[in-house]
Amino acid sequence: MAKTERIQNMTKGSPAKLIFTFAIPLMLGNVFQQFYTVVDTAIVGQALGVNALAALGAADWLNWLVLGLIQGFAQGFSIYMAQRFGAEDHEGLNRSIGATISLSAVISILTVILSQVAMAPVLRAMNTPEEIIGGAFTYLRIMFAGIPIIMAYNVLASILRALGDSKTPLYAMVIASILNIGLDLLFVMVFHWGIAGAVVATVIAQLFAALYCLRAVLHVKVIHLKKEYFRLNPEIAKRLLGLGTPVAAQNVIIAVGGMVVQSVVNRYGTLFVAGFTATNKLYGILEIAAVSFGYAVTTYVGQNLGAGLLDRVKKGMHSATWIALLTSVVITVFVLIFGKYGIALFISGTAEEVSISSQVAIHYLNIMSICLSILYMLHIYRSALMGLGDTIMPMASGIMEFLMRIGVALFLPLIIGQEGIFYAEVTAWTGAAILLVTTYFLRMHKLTRELDTSQSKVGE
Repeated sequence: MAKTERIQNMTKGSPAKLIFTFAIPLMLGNVFQQFYTVVDTAIVGQALGVNALAALGAADWLNWLVLGLIQGFAQGFSIYMAQRFGAEDHEGLNRSIGATISLSAVISILTVILSQVAMAPVLRAMNTPEEIIGGAFTYLRIMFAGIPIIMAYNVLASILRALGDSKTPLYAMVIASILNIGLDLLFVMVFHWGIAGAVVATVIAQLFAALYCLRAVLHVKVIHLKKEYFRLNPEIAKRLLGLGTPVAAQNVIIAVGGMVVQSVVNRYGTLFVAGFTATNKLYGILEIAAVSFGYAVTTYVGQNLGAGLLDRVKKGMHSATWIALLTSVVITVFVLIFGKYGIALFISGTAEEVSISSQVAIHYLNIMSICLSILYMLHIYRSALMGLGDTIMPMASGIMEFLMRIGVALFLPLIIGQEGIFYAEVTAWTGAAILLVTTYFLRMHKLTRELDTSQSKVGE
């Protein structure tokens, strides 16, 4: 049974310990999520061949665009919940939860309709090769039909994280991972449903994760939802959308940039696409700790800002920065040594096909690994700004990523050939990280000055 003790007030105690212990369950949950994504891809690549693997790669960024939209709204909405919880405003917390559920239902329905209509013209505009476009259609059509389920999981998990509970989403993801792998093997290897079997397994697993989180939310004592809370109060809806829309837009902008890169990658043929896809699947593993620390920082900063504890925000960010940097270095060393073995899980075919695709994948993976600390700073400072209630600059960082990613992807290959495409991602990280770190320190300087001014007036 879900326990209310999992809820955590992050306005008291050691900042480093709070952030780290909050992030660990999220990391484990993301490890399981990425693990079943890796297994899912490995089963498709090994059982169905290079074309099926390339089809997943062709669908990746469009799928990520829609998932990023969903996750962006859920994460943005949770910022207000964390601030209300930190301020011990339980009435405001419950009203924000009710409004979040109503808004999310509307958004998920609209997203289903738009995604189903847009997928065909978008895939063709991305120069998707004819031999893999059918598999990409199959994958996306089923995945997008499950958007309400995916939205439900993300919203419920965000509610729990805003209240300091990072363990329940972990348990939900463990259940989903085990179920997804089992269903993958059944649907793809036994029933021979192909790509459709892999994506059906994922949607079913997400459903079970959503139900597990729902059970936990219903057992939280501070949550008392009334019917009127589900009616969209204009003031609360405006506040939630003001936080959620920029985060969602940021994810969409980043995804569109990725789709432009994918359209360039598609020009180099199926084997290059397959190698690029293999690395992109492992990229999710590289990013696990960064995403987890980011969620921890958003919750920590949001709760402490709500409580008016600006000094604790600074201390927490100092700790989070060092933890993230050390983590990224450890992961970099590990990947540089063992990454080639991970690549081998995804690629099958003739000796020549495996050799060409593997060379592409390993080279790209090494470049991203060496620059991993930049990605980790991007996540930490983007999340800190969101915790402060600023979702506009994170969106601006998404625009920066977009411009730098497509600029490098479109023009650098003209100068140095296909090698240029490998630098689009790390260049995008660098531009966004510089913008976010600079903005964070400027924002904190302004908040400190405002606090000092207000305290001086009180003293007078």
